[in-house]
Amino acid sequence: MSDSEPGGDLRQAKAGASSLPPCTLVVFGAGGDLTKRLLVPSIYNLAHDGLISDDFAVIGVDRIDQDDAGWRQNLTAFTQAAASDGTAGGHVGQPDEARWQWLMQRLSYIKGDFADEGLFAHLKERIGQGNAIFYFAVGDRFFAPLAEQLGKAGLLTEGEARFRRVVVEKPFGHDLATARDLNQRLLKVASEDQIYRIDHFLGKETVQSIMAVRFANGMFEPIWRREFVDCIQITAAEKVGVERRGEFYEHAGALRDMVPNHLFQLLCMVAMEPPSSLSAQAVRDEKSKLMAALRPLSREDVVRGQYTAGSIDGQGVPGYRQEPGVSPESDTETYVALRLAVDNWRWGGVPFFLRTGKRLAERRTEISIHFQAAPHQLFRDAASERLARNVLTLKIDPEHAIETSFDAKEPGPAMRLGRVTTRMNYADFFPHRANVGYETLLYDCMMGDATLFQRADAIERAWTVVAPALEGFAKDEIPLESYAAGSQGPAGADRLTGSEHAWAPLQKRS
Repeated sequence: MSDSEPGGDLRQAKAGASSLPPCTLVVFGAGGDLTKRLLVPSIYNLAHDGLISDDFAVIGVDRIDQDDAGWRQNLTAFTQAAASDGTAGGHVGQPDEARWQWLMQRLSYIKGDFADEGLFAHLKERIGQGNAIFYFAVGDRFFAPLAEQLGKAGLLTEGEARFRRVVVEKPFGHDLATARDLNQRLLKVASEDQIYRIDHFLGKETVQSIMAVRFANGMFEPIWRREFVDCIQITAAEKVGVERRGEFYEHAGALRDMVPNHLFQLLCMVAMEPPSSLSAQAVRDEKSKLMAALRPLSREDVVRGQYTAGSIDGQGVPGYRQEPGVSPESDTETYVALRLAVDNWRWGGVPFFLRTGKRLAERRTEISIHFQAAPHQLFRDAASERLARNVLTLKIDPEHAIETSFDAKEPGPAMRLGRVTTRMNYADFFPHRANVGYETLLYDCMMGDATLFQRADAIERAWTVVAPALEGFAKDEIPLESYAAGSQGPAGADRLTGSEHAWAPLQKRS
């Protein structure tokens, strides 16, 4: 297969997939971590599958003083180092030399100031009349100014045979007011269908598979509702601390960093109504309806915490206030747990519990659907303990699996029940693919499929839902609890769920 031929694997994985149209990808922030760790490796993986045409090009833009050769050399050195030390920063392993060089030949670099109108005039000349995507791999303070410069230069003007799109990384604002302002400024220079608000959580294969599990299986969809579900838990736990992001985290905190984007996207995937089709509009309409049905948080439905010194994998680690870039008196939360209600007929009365935090006992991202107990306790005397509820767990990261937990009879003459678990590992059924998580998102953006990207109305609704919690934080009306690094989190999180809906414990897997 030649480098420009469509690849078979990815094409089979995506219904109707084909090779990508000719396009110039302009990356603002070409010298940053996002570009070298995620974007370029993702582009390489697409090229490796033969999905990128010979007419594809990448223009990197940044203030760093380097030329085409220097940028290519830096990217090559990083990728080789990542492959050698096993960090797999781009999850490409050791790249195929011929394909890597094919990609490098299509990369060029422009040194420029984002506020310089001359930069955008130069870009317009370089791109010409072709298709173009402008990727904002920069701090959020540059999002609106960059879009405005692109609009002023006429770089976002589309034609019959020409698309122009903008990819915006998170954060999409810091509260409702800033999210609205950002959306308004973007929509003044581009239409909604030109704006691709990216959330890398939706690039994970296990997240995308949630819709398949729900809607392609008759054994699940009929019971995916309040008559059968007791509660739903969504967990995004991390063992790492804030590392080198202390200064950023001081202004963000766990809620802003994780909830309105990542966790709410998981919530939408697991709770939205079946869309009429898999079109972008149909899927995003159902997500927006789900977000509209979310009841704004009350202060009683929120727990926040901050980690103190403790032990991770037998090694002592400092508390959050001892981390670089963090104030010794900081009241920033590194953990948040929420109890949410969805006011619609499918989910009325079913609590949704969300938690996320740093320096916890285990790294784990998963969704657990806890089903109601059988209506008649026929076996109430057949078990040593109260019968537990059946649980279906969608494991997203780092494990990629689906688990079911239920009761079965233990061997022996007596009717005695024991808890059993069945497990489907994706790796046992599907071949491994090099994947950063951005491949599908970049592919879809270039193909014009916005299904996995957020829409303005859903983003603003997310900030509306969490606004009472942010106000409670600012007024110190929601206590900041402490929890030791390596623990389950603050005690308040257990009070939030109560014994009836206890969190699945975080622990090491054997």
